[in-house]
Amino acid sequence: MIKIVKDKDGLYQFVLKSGNGQVLLKSIPFNSENETDSTIKDIKALKKSNGKFFERRTNTDGRFLVELKNSTGKIVGSSGLYTSEAGMENGILNITNSLE
Repeated sequence: MIKIVKDKDGLYQFVLKSGNGQVLLKSIPFNSENETDSTIKDIKALKKSNGKFFERRTNTDGRFLVELKNSTGKIVGSSGLYTSEAGMENGILNITNSLE
């Protein structure tokens, strides 16, 4: 599930949630709702074309996270932290499924 929210500064962000409502990924802030919608459409198109739009990372504490990229390679969102690589891979699967 994708939800678009507007923050107190008037910036927009999309949030990807699992079926049970758990936040899987938050986007970077966007200046307009139109820019946010355009980015979501871009990412959905990448998913359909099996594009590589995830970057797997490890933070300084050794925990894992996923960064979501658009078609130009710009990072547009980040997941929460995972304690294992398997958990991260499961998170990627859940993020991918939430893009439908």
